[in-house]
Amino acid sequence: MHDPLARVRIRKVVDLKAVVTAALVAGTVAILCNFFLVPALLQASPWVAIRMSGSILMGTDVLAPPTTFHAGALGAAIVTHYLLALVMTGIIAYVVHRGGLLGGILVGALLGLAFYSINYYTLTYFMPQFFALQHWSVIATHVLFGAIAGGTYELLEDQIFETDFTGISRS
Repeated sequence: MHDPLARVRIRKVVDLKAVVTAALVAGTVAILCNFFLVPALLQASPWVAIRMSGSILMGTDVLAPPTTFHAGALGAAIVTHYLLALVMTGIIAYVVHRGGLLGGILVGALLGLAFYSINYYTLTYFMPQFFALQHWSVIATHVLFGAIAGGTYELLEDQIFETDFTGISRS
C-alpha cells in the first residue's frame, strides 16, 4: 500500500555525453586561439605558449630556450589543455544545464572570465611563468571558450531526468 504523503521528486541531470562533446569543441577553438592567435598578438613564437602549457605537466625545465619545436611539450600541452577544458566544461554544464541556449552562452562566457581570473590571478602564485600571459587576448580566449562550451552544451544536451521516491515503503 502506498503512503498518500509519498512524494516523487524529479530532477534534471547533466548530460555527460554533451559535456565531453562541448569540451572538445570549445577546447579546440581555445587551443587554436591560445597557440596561434595569442602569440601573434603578443608578437611571440607559438612555441612559447605551447611550452608554457606543457610546463604544467613537465615542469619549468621545458621553458628553457630555444623556443622551437619540442614534442614532449606539445603532447603535454595538448593533454593539459583538453583535461582542463573537460573540467571547466563540466562546471559550466552543471551551472547552465537548465538555462537554455542564450543562458548557456552568457553564463558560460561569465564563467570563462571567472576561470581566467582563477588561472591568472591565483594559480600564478604556484606557476609564475603564466604571469606573462596576462593579456586581453587571453581574457578574450577564456570568455570565448566559456561561451562556446555553454552554448554547445545547451545545443547538444539531452533532457535526462532522475526520479527520487521519498516516503514510499517497499513492503
